[in-house]
Amino acid sequence: MATEYDIDFRTHPEAYRYQSGEQGVFKVQPYKDELLPHWGFKDEDTAEDAVAALREQYDAYREREDFVGMDMARKYLQMGFTRAMRYAKYPGGQKYDEDGTERSPQQWADSEKRAAAVVFRNAWQEVTDDSTYQRLKEQHREEVYDPSVSPMEE
Repeated sequence: MATEYDIDFRTHPEAYRYQSGEQGVFKVQPYKDELLPHWGFKDEDTAEDAVAALREQYDAYREREDFVGMDMARKYLQMGFTRAMRYAKYPGGQKYDEDGTERSPQQWADSEKRAAAVVFRNAWQEVTDDSTYQRLKEQHREEVYDPSVSPMEE
């Protein structure tokens, strides 16, 4: 069976399974190569630049009604939020101590990362609420996705 690394999901959107989380951001090609270079969350300016570039890609996918691309852009926005929030709450982004116990979050360990998280959160919400995105998501789930050819794991 092919793995997700072997599939061009633009050519084979039927192999892409929608998941609400960030699964696949480093695997789903060719979108990873198109989106990852734009992603960063160092501070608010970096987040604004990343969001602008990711939204530009999202809009291009939207114009072509490429749901997989739109969803992958959504995932990069979501991942920007979650990663920035981890650094905002935990010094150095370290959620766990060396022994594996979870640290208590701080409010706010890194205010720059908190500002970056807000930028990503707002863009992520706009994309998620987009009526074209919602329509294509349902269409993909009902008409396009074929679980018999999907390599994406649960």
